[in-house]
Amino acid sequence: MFTFNFEGGASVISVWLVWILVFAVLFALNEVTRRSKTSGFTAFVILPIVLSVLWFTVLRDTTYTDWFHLVKVYSSTAGCIGFWCIRHLHGKSKKTGKQWHLYNNRIALCFPPLILAINICEAVARDIEIGANYVNGGFLADEAMYVVGGAWNYMNGAAGIINIITITGWFGICIRKITKKDKSQDMLWPDMMWFWIVAYDIWNFAYTYNCLPGHAWYCGFALLLAPTVCAFTIGKGAWLQHRAQTLALWCMFAQTFPAFIDKGRFAVSSTYNTTALTIWSFAALVANVSVLVFMIYKIVKTKRNPYAGELYVDMKGYKAVKALAKN
Repeated sequence: MFTFNFEGGASVISVWLVWILVFAVLFALNEVTRRSKTSGFTAFVILPIVLSVLWFTVLRDTTYTDWFHLVKVYSSTAGCIGFWCIRHLHGKSKKTGKQWHLYNNRIALCFPPLILAINICEAVARDIEIGANYVNGGFLADEAMYVVGGAWNYMNGAAGIINIITITGWFGICIRKITKKDKSQDMLWPDMMWFWIVAYDIWNFAYTYNCLPGHAWYCGFALLLAPTVCAFTIGKGAWLQHRAQTLALWCMFAQTFPAFIDKGRFAVSSTYNTTALTIWSFAALVANVSVLVFMIYKIVKTKRNPYAGELYVDMKGYKAVKALAKN
């Protein structure tokens, strides 16, 4: 293929079947953890504690211990815990006797965009690191993964920075109203439009292909598609929550069973095709610049502040998600 080598003795069909299985399991686990308050708490609070003990004791010789993988697994899990709290924490004020909900706190609503921006920054830093230090190719100093640095890293780093700039409508985050079909109380973000999500996905795939080439088939392709499909179908408006949960679940799996993607029968490696690397990163840059241009156009036209308020309130996609929220 243009971007991947199917190695390890498995056939192309079997690797595709495993990819479909990974996608389906991530999608299903996200459904379980988003629809059940108890399942969410178990998956993102109790399970990481148990696994952390295993990673630093009996699995310390096989699990990832480099800074990047540890930051990624714990930052994505922290995001899930924060989102769970925003969705479910409530109580009664001792002073007024009135009910309060964390999702009504404007300071709490700064957490989702902040954790999202931090995760993007981590990836941008990695892209720049590889572009600067691995022009001639080589194994990363903190893990046994071969990478090839070049102009594509800087293009994709620029795309990631633009992706952060185009995060809008921070304080418009709300909660899905409870219905017979859906009692999830998803964390909705109406101003996070489909075109931003697509630009993010292209950028993040380019990042995994640049910086995690041996993992991109699963953690780039399958892992990105699962939350996006959910956000465009049965879990509309809650892409960030879906993304955080699937990412945390995948990172915990990869930390525990690293051989699956590194040297197992169904491991998939990169071709290290510099043309492909350039095309994906260029596509990411074009996609994110397009979103930025449209964002600026909407700001000029509507005179709205995209950070203090919401920008896309007049668009069909925004209205569809807003209609799902609690009043």
